[in-house]
Parts: sequence; C-alpha cells; structure tokens
Amino acid sequence: MQDSKKTIVVTGASSGAGRAIALAFAEQGHNLVLAARNTVALEEVAIECRQLGSPALVVTTDVSDHRSVINLAAAAADFGPGIDVWVNNAGVLAVGEFDATPMEVTQQVVSTNLLGYMHGAHAVLPYFKKQQRGILINNISIGGFLPVPGGAGYSASKFGLRGFSAALKGELRRFPDIHVCDAYPAFLDTPGIQHAANYTGKVLRPGPPVYDPQRLAHEVVALAEHPQSEKMVGSFSTLMRMSYAAFPALTRAIAGTVIRSYLKQADEIARTNGNIFTPVKYGNAVHGGWGLPGKPKAHRKYLAAGIVFSLALVTAKLLRR
Repeated sequence: MQDSKKTIVVTGASSGAGRAIALAFAEQGHNLVLAARNTVALEEVAIECRQLGSPALVVTTDVSDHRSVINLAAAAADFGPGIDVWVNNAGVLAVGEFDATPMEVTQQVVSTNLLGYMHGAHAVLPYFKKQQRGILINNISIGGFLPVPGGAGYSASKFGLRGFSAALKGELRRFPDIHVCDAYPAFLDTPGIQHAANYTGKVLRPGPPVYDPQRLAHEVVALAEHPQSEKMVGSFSTLMRMSYAAFPALTRAIAGTVIRSYLKQADEIARTNGNIFTPVKYGNAVHGGWGLPGKPKAHRKYLAAGIVFSLALVTAKLLRR
C-alpha cells in the first residue's frame, strides 16, 4: 500500500478478527470506516484507532440488510473521499444438528455470512468501477473448504462464498486494478464461539489449534498491499484443505466423530440464539481466551498432530482398498 492514506471499510469490526483487522490498519494511519450492529463496541474500537493516529468513522450496520450496507458504502465514500479497500468480515455461527436448529436461525446465518458479503460487494463495486480500482477482501475461513458437522448453515454460507467469489473474479477480469481476495484462516482465538447460537445443550469450545486473530489481521493488511486471489492463513488451514480434497468422506466422518465425542463429555448449558438476531453485550475483545495469542510456536504440537491425522487418513484409505 502506498504512503498516502486509504479509506478502509471493515465489517464486523466490533470484536474478534474484525477488531484486530481494524487496529492493524489503524497502525498505518488510514481512514477507517468501522461497521457492525454493536454501536457501543464500535465506538470503543474507534477510540483505539484514533489513539493510533487513524481517523475513524462508526457506521452502525446490519450486513444482512442490503439497504444498511448501501448506506455504509455511501458514508464511507463521503468520509474517504472514495473507497480503496472493503473488508467483508462480519459473520455469525449456529451450532446444533440441522433439524434441531430453528430454520429462522439458519436463514439468518446464511443472510449474514453469505448475503452479507454479497451485499458488501454489490454496494462497493460501483465505486470501484467508477474509480477503476479497488480491493475487496473476503474473510471466508477454512470453513469454505472443510464442512462443519453440526454447523450446516455455516458450512452452506462458507461454501457458497467460494462460489460467489469465483464468479465475481470472472466478471471483473476486464478491470485489472479491481481485485477480489479471499482469506482462509484456520480456527481463531476470538469471542465468536461465545456469541454463537447453541442448540447442542452443551458448552462449546473451539477445536485446537486456535490462531491469534492478529495473524489474520496482518495477512489482510498484506493483501491490501499486494492483492492475490486467495490466501491460506495458518499451516493447519492448508492441511485441512488438503485432507478434505483427498479424502472427503473420511475427513467428514472423523470430524463428526470428534465433535460427537466432545459433546458427550461437555458440560450442559441452556440453548441460546446467541448474537444471531441482535448483538450481545459480552465478548467484544479481539481475543476469546481460547488459545495462546502471540505464541505461534505453541501450535507446533497441534500441527504435528495434524500430520499424524493426515497419515492416519491415508493409511485408513489404503486399508479399505
């Protein structure tokens, strides 16, 4: 990215990865437009960004409502002027067997995670085309390649995002300076799972390894500087992508077994809609407290376990022949 200030829009900026991404851009002094449903949390992020020397505008936005996103784009263009980078990041999660999860919850997951990104692209592309330049970054996650048993709506939205982004890249080939970049991080140490709708009746925890969201934030900043079509974030992300590509049925079976085994042992908890329909008042930090932020070497044992897991898949496949 050049030394001149850019106007950066970050959706889902009130917590977790979005907050980390906003702060990473703020360190460079760019104009930041922060979007999410939680206005109070956004104002807190804006204060941090301004303390780092970055002008920040808060725009309360529900990405599942295309009118709200159109308003966000207009506000960002006025604040800029223009829009240089748009980061689609806002997302929600619902966990539970598909038929045990209310359909309106699943619909909202898809409306936020898939249609929300489509709304963002639809709102910003006219500005990019008028400028003949711009960078759209989609934080998709490894969930775009690896289905999540017990998260059918989430998986549908993430797999759908891959198809949407691929189609969009094909459309935009005649605009060489408009870039669509997809990021696929592994599991992140964010408050996201604390916010999740939970219909399992059990306490949820992310499966290891969990990565520091600041790692994703630095990769997103790098994509804004040097755009590329896709970026796998974390070795585990690459490993799981390869595993599912090579042994889809076996990978699904093992993932389902691991999840069911965990749920049998987990403590009971009341079922909840989480933040699916309205923002919650807790868990608005960057980190969720699940991992070891700032200590990437601590993940080596999990990567080693992942390699063993992959070898086990290969062995099982060979034995079945």
